[in-house]
Amino acid sequence: MDWQQMPYFLAVARSGSLRAASERMNATHATVRRHIQSLEASLGVQLFRRSRSGLELTLAGQKLLPDAQAAEKILQQAQGGLQGLDREATGLIRISVDPMSGHYLLAPVFARFCSLYPEIELEIRLTYDVEDITKFETDISLRHTAQVTDDVVARKLFPLDMGIYASRDYISEAVPSAGKHGAGLYWIGYGDVPELRAWIDASPFPDAKVRHTVRDPEMHLHLARSGAGMTFLPVWCEHQFPELQRLPDTDIDQTRSVWLLLHADLRRVTRVRLLVDFLANALLEKRSQFRGR
Repeated sequence: MDWQQMPYFLAVARSGSLRAASERMNATHATVRRHIQSLEASLGVQLFRRSRSGLELTLAGQKLLPDAQAAEKILQQAQGGLQGLDREATGLIRISVDPMSGHYLLAPVFARFCSLYPEIELEIRLTYDVEDITKFETDISLRHTAQVTDDVVARKLFPLDMGIYASRDYISEAVPSAGKHGAGLYWIGYGDVPELRAWIDASPFPDAKVRHTVRDPEMHLHLARSGAGMTFLPVWCEHQFPELQRLPDTDIDQTRSVWLLLHADLRRVTRVRLLVDFLANALLEKRSQFRGR
């Protein structure tokens, strides 16, 4: 038996006609007829007979009706219970963020959220990989990108300003003696990354040597703080680490923005909505730190 056919059986039994049942089910007359015929074929009995007043239940239909009503009630109770869970501020939320944002910006935000909602548990996934929300690899994702093409609910917060940074000591000691187009200066590189190469070529220092190769952005941050050379960093880093300084006469890159993403099926889940709103408000409060103005 296909249980998807039972609502059509109940609709015809309650309304007494295919037309009225189709209006009740928001379906076509033919669709209701097809489901009833399929149900009768699977059970091997006739469930309705025509009369002057419309369609009436046969003896088999009368016998099936209370069981169908009981099954409908159980399903409604189960659905109500699950929806009730979604209306509660309890349960687990998985959130994916990049390690730098997690370590230096979001740890206190997560702590405040957990103190406000002690029944909500967070699974914080620190990764630079783009986890697939549509496949439920994570529930919420904080992403820094130019655009979002995933089939998800996306909230764009503000541009993520990026600049060329080095330590104040490196700038005061190395930059004045540098040659034309940055000759004599050093970049901290990521390896064979076309986007970084394009940024370097478009910068005032295309002739500076890419001396170091480090895949981890957080290590870029610490190397730059320690005077190892220049690198591209979010503007918020200079607010967290005053020993950093943006290279003089350099522009801000605004090709990326800060996005909060979540699966469309989760947008009405209370605990998820609470965290998304809390994160958005917390990040918007820090918006001035993200801007290079």
